[in-house]
Amino acid sequence: MDQPSERDDEADDLLSSLEVIEAQPLATRAEAYESLHDTLARRLEATPGTPS
Repeated sequence: MDQPSERDDEADDLLSSLEVIEAQPLATRAEAYESLHDTLARRLEATPGTPS
């Protein structure tokens, strides 16, 4: 049957991270979003490009 893919797990992890960030006080949120941005940017740069 249908098994969750790695991409689904990553999406769930991202949503969980966003929920945790949103629950934080405003002053802490900006730093947490910056950290998340840096993490996602590194992952995107490390991903091999798709052929055009």
